[in-house]
Amino acid sequence: MRPLKHSHPILLSFAIFAGLALQTLSAKAGETRELVVAGGCFWCVEADFERVRGVKEVVSGYTGGTTDNPTYKQVTGGRTGHYEAVKIIYDSGRISQNQLYDMFFRSIDPTDAGGQFCDRGQSYATAIFVSDSAQKAAAEQAKAKAQAELGQRIVTPILSAKAFFEAEDYHQNYYKGTNRVLTRFGPIKQSEAYKRYRTACGRDARIKQLWGNAAPFVN
Repeated sequence: MRPLKHSHPILLSFAIFAGLALQTLSAKAGETRELVVAGGCFWCVEADFERVRGVKEVVSGYTGGTTDNPTYKQVTGGRTGHYEAVKIIYDSGRISQNQLYDMFFRSIDPTDAGGQFCDRGQSYATAIFVSDSAQKAAAEQAKAKAQAELGQRIVTPILSAKAFFEAEDYHQNYYKGTNRVLTRFGPIKQSEAYKRYRTACGRDARIKQLWGNAAPFVN
């Protein structure tokens, strides 16, 4: 059987179309990048940002201090100089660091230098840790924008990145854990204990008071 006279142009058109489709798909997926922020209790910051489209993973940890591989007890005891922090791993093709910094400021009380909500002390203070000039510029821009919008002085510092140490396994994804833990309410599921802690600590109430409808994670 003789081939169709126009088969080659048809195949060529199909190949071009397929190539363009692949280019379009690849353009939607950006580089995997990271940024590190401290916003008080890392359980809460992790829970907030894991809800964001384009964020691949959020890791709870410690940074900013001088002690290698610190424990939770050491950090909260105030002897290490570390902050409770999170590493946000994201797809830059779906969300930008500028957007993430904007969301971060509106998910904390950036006017409080002594901690966050019911958690007091340096280890619970807020900060942004930058690893290069582009991150620093983006963080400074987000800070200035947030301060202008809030109309209050923002005290959250922008610091040079230091080593990031992952927190103990039981802190990772604490907000959705299924283990039962002993609390003042008795033994309850970990995820329920997290919800009760967050409410009792006044985090969402204070953020709503500060940011109103601009708060990205408060209903």
